[in-house]
Amino acid sequence: MTEPEWVRHVVWWHVYPLGFTGAVPARDPGAAGGLRSLIPWLDYVVELGANGIALGPIFASESHGYDTVDYFRIDERLGSEDDFAALVGEAKARGLRVLLDGVFNHVGRSFPAFARALAGGPERAWFHFDGDDYADFEGHSALVKLNHAEPAVADHVVKVMTHWLERGADGWRLDAAYAVPREFWAAVLPRVRKEFPESWFVGEVIHGDYPAVVAESTVDSLTQYELWKAIWSSLNDGNFFELAWALDRHNGYLDSFVPLTFTGNHDVTRLASRLTDERHLSHALAVLFTVGGTPSVYYGDEQAFRGVKEERAGGDDAIRPAFPPSPDDLAPYGWPAYRRHQALIGVRRRHAWLHGARIRRVELTNDLFAYETSAGPDDRLLVALNVADRPAEVEAPGCTTVEAGDGRLADATVTLPPHGWAILS
Repeated sequence: MTEPEWVRHVVWWHVYPLGFTGAVPARDPGAAGGLRSLIPWLDYVVELGANGIALGPIFASESHGYDTVDYFRIDERLGSEDDFAALVGEAKARGLRVLLDGVFNHVGRSFPAFARALAGGPERAWFHFDGDDYADFEGHSALVKLNHAEPAVADHVVKVMTHWLERGADGWRLDAAYAVPREFWAAVLPRVRKEFPESWFVGEVIHGDYPAVVAESTVDSLTQYELWKAIWSSLNDGNFFELAWALDRHNGYLDSFVPLTFTGNHDVTRLASRLTDERHLSHALAVLFTVGGTPSVYYGDEQAFRGVKEERAGGDDAIRPAFPPSPDDLAPYGWPAYRRHQALIGVRRRHAWLHGARIRRVELTNDLFAYETSAGPDDRLLVALNVADRPAEVEAPGCTTVEAGDGRLADATVTLPPHGWAILS
């Protein structure tokens, strides 16, 4: 199985639309700007260097979008199918791909088939019933788990996927893919690919045997949570051995698939809040954009937004904020982070081979990590990261240019200032 060629070049800007538009936590459909309010931000995305928009849930739901009640209808808080078409049209005009979020492990309690099942209808086979009790998702009674062994459920998911691919989507993020039997995806995805061979599917998987999940489910990619954790944790602890270990495993994953890489998303504390030293934001981004993977930037992270996820009702609100009407309305202090993202995405776009690059350790201590990232003898960069309070030097044979960072190159040696970094070619 080979992923579509276009994926080699994509950098996603990941948006949670219900939050971005102000629809959550508000419930009033008129309180938010809807999907069209994303359109004034598309040029901002292009200028950032991204070329894809990964949308969180947009279908009719009961609350936060992950409790779908109608997969064929845009959530009224986000507008209508005409609004979706307008957004997709404007995105495509700018060369932006569009990824949708499919919640196919569970549904909201108001999902019509579940209501009929409760009344003893034929859709009872769509769910897991034990008498009057039903199976839910991880103890959340509002999320009704689907029975993936029921052929009608597979048929429904195929219809949903093809419906929106026909309307301009380029692929699907598969929410809670880890909770769905792998054989379900293996039965569904080939049916969709037969009609849309250029579509791309990424499964949300937190941990486990990543290569086996890919092989048995036939998804193209998985969320790389191992690397996400290692990036911020190693920087906070001054322990680059953790990052090096994770990158060794990452190399192995690249032998069978290319993961979706990220330093933030809609489910985790924002990077700027997670890091204990804000000077290390650049180090985290340097890793994200120089290792193999399909990188994703969570909306607001490019402006160093802060937000802490809390395990309580409403605990996601801080990491899923509303955005102002246009980029001109952003506060001035976030733009240095934006320009940092621009520079590093620029490195990524100039070296498309980084999509499948492997890394080799060059120098490694607790607070200094230099690695070569390459896809062959002619495709090579040197990345050097220093989190110490003192300068550091790294041998850089063959390097002639500092592509990004604050290191200084002289006599085949790069000198990094305290808490400095550099990418060299």
